Amino acid sequence: MTAAGTPVAVITGASSGIGAATARQLAAAGYHVVLTARRKDRVEALAAEFTGAGYQATAYALDVTDRQAVDTFAASLDRCDVLVNNAGGALGADPVATGDPADWRTMYEVNVIGTLHTTQALLPALTASGDGTVVILSSTAGHATYEGGAGYVAAKNGARVLAETLRLEIVGTPVRVIEIAPGMVKTEEFATTRFRGDEEKAGKVYAGVAEPLTADDVAETVTWAVTRPSHVNIDLLVVRPRAQASNSKVHREH
Repeated sequence: MTAAGTPVAVITGASSGIGAATARQLAAAGYHVVLTARRKDRVEALAAEFTGAGYQATAYALDVTDRQAVDTFAASLDRCDVLVNNAGGALGADPVATGDPADWRTMYEVNVIGTLHTTQALLPALTASGDGTVVILSSTAGHATYEGGAGYVAAKNGARVLAETLRLEIVGTPVRVIEIAPGMVKTEEFATTRFRGDEEKAGKVYAGVAEPLTADDVAETVTWAVTRPSHVNIDLLVVRPRAQASNSKVHREH
């Protein structure tokens, strides 16, 4: 149960990486965080960690691609002030000529349709809060393409366009729409998932890069944007490590 007057922040994909780090920082900022992800054990462990530290947290096992499950989840909430659409990810790095359509479909379902599901389901509560915020974690991939990334780039472009269009459509309502577009972030799972557990391929992504962004770096930008005064909307925040000038221009030390 949320304490009276405590704002509620829902974070999708909160079982690890940027999602878990964002939940931790929003909890410290005074939000009751609702951690959602498919891995029930992971979000429950995190929620227990947070409550043990004196924060307010609830875990909820959720697959954002399942619309019925998302609607049931939304109906279970007493309130929602912030929605952080973080669930997403990449699969494969094949060229267009040989890319697996199933990978493309999966990436689109999670990154775009999943974001659509949660945003549609929670928008009434966000509006009713009188001061709602929708955050969409896109990627620099949604702003510039690169070889081997077409499927992921297409999906993140979809997320970017969703954010831009929603902002136009709901202007005048008490809901902000924020897009955070991270560049190279080294988390425990992103690259390994992309390369299906191939640690060698995953390691090459960050090889020679002195300091890629961390999940905490991105979580700080999300928390900063969310905690701005209500009249301030951070439309788009692109954040990269200093060593990355663009998606295809990265300084690697040898």
